[in-house]
Amino acid sequence: MTAALSPHPSALEAFLARAAAGLRPDPPGPLDPTSNPRGDHDLEPDVLGAALARPPRLAAVLVPVLARPDSVTVLFTQRAAHLRDHSGQIAFPGGKIDPADPSPLAAALREAEEEIGLARAHVRPLGYLDPYLSGTGFLVTPVVGLVDPAAPLTLNPDEVADAFEVPLAFLLDLANHALHSREWRGRQRRYYAIPFGERYIWGVTAGIVRNLSDRLSEAAPR
Repeated sequence: MTAALSPHPSALEAFLARAAAGLRPDPPGPLDPTSNPRGDHDLEPDVLGAALARPPRLAAVLVPVLARPDSVTVLFTQRAAHLRDHSGQIAFPGGKIDPADPSPLAAALREAEEEIGLARAHVRPLGYLDPYLSGTGFLVTPVVGLVDPAAPLTLNPDEVADAFEVPLAFLLDLANHALHSREWRGRQRRYYAIPFGERYIWGVTAGIVRNLSDRLSEAAPR
């Protein structure tokens, strides 16, 4: 990978050190009592009962981090407008874990290759965030990976309308995290939102970013 050759290695080295200290080295199993999933219930506790009314559907996403010449960034996608679920929303590459996937990492890398053409050879896995339980019953395992900034991307128009990057420093700054609300299933629900220019990162994706911020902040030198 060429990421280590960034003109500003100090920012990358600081991120890698915090990732090594703050991320989980292995993914917790869905029945592991230590998994303690984060989720929509962090803000709306009553969501938990509905989310656990049936066995959770397992999913995995890749949180792609890139070392650009001027900063460390995180890559997001914008889902295609014609999709039945979550159309037009900001997301990380990922999806359901298939029976043929040997691990959450394998699922996240497969989905990233299918959605944005990111070859797994260009991704260096760094560790895992806490699993995230959505109000719709998905248990998502986020995998943080360092991506070669020279890796070519080919967006699958059936799934992805756009891909863009946000500086990691912006995402980690809690001053940029807001609590918004909207009506969902007959009542107002609160959720994290991270507006970035014309982009509106919210819901599960913003919740995962919040967990990334928490874990890297806890690992920051005092």
